[in-house]
Amino acid sequence: MEGIPHPIPRTVEEVFTDFQGRRAGLIMALTTDVEKFYQQCGPEKENLCLYGFPNETWEVNLPVEEVPPELPEPALGINFARDGMQEKDWLSLVAVHSDSWLLAVAFYFGARFGFGKTERKRLFQMINDLPTIFEVVTGSAKQSKDQSAAHNNGSKSKACGKSQAKGVKMSAPLKEEDESGEEEEDDEQGATCGACGDNYASDEFWICCDMCERWFHGKCVKITPAKAEHIKQYKCPSCSNKRTRV
Repeated sequence: MEGIPHPIPRTVEEVFTDFQGRRAGLIMALTTDVEKFYQQCGPEKENLCLYGFPNETWEVNLPVEEVPPELPEPALGINFARDGMQEKDWLSLVAVHSDSWLLAVAFYFGARFGFGKTERKRLFQMINDLPTIFEVVTGSAKQSKDQSAAHNNGSKSKACGKSQAKGVKMSAPLKEEDESGEEEEDDEQGATCGACGDNYASDEFWICCDMCERWFHGKCVKITPAKAEHIKQYKCPSCSNKRTRV
């Protein structure tokens, strides 16, 4: 399917980097590029699979013909159920199978290159620190305990909540502070982007969807700070699609 254009990962770190790239591509297909993905999965077509690649791209295509394949194959025939169930349920189902495929590929590499118990455990822990694709797609990805705490930092942000004139939340999702002013230890990772699932970084622009309350990197949803200034109510790609098709 890929023609193996990417270097084959041989260490725990390389396998995890491969996992992250494929995961980012799959999340893009199921969120930012969901309309394009939906259109490519016509039920009248043959058995199709959703592939994620290490370079953070995705593709809908037929499975490889070789048996056994070079890598584990994704769920076969995802397109057949497209019109047989509600779109959000179909996307959630594809997301679950995509999560399973990512684990299969990661542990295939682990088995192929002789990862021991300690290496397999470390790889799984690294993977488990990220929200699953299902969690990202359904909006249940763990965020900081109380994102509303971000609104208390008004002096450092231009427009940080619905109380601002434009009503669009554009501040970064900050970590919760307890009464003593100290950040809670288990919130150290901060919030995660609803599109790519990566953690918050202080030097990046973020925006919050007014419908589902999820935070996104501006670059992941193609929104710049200047563009956000003119948005009265921001809807992420997923929420926009839910309202354009019943």
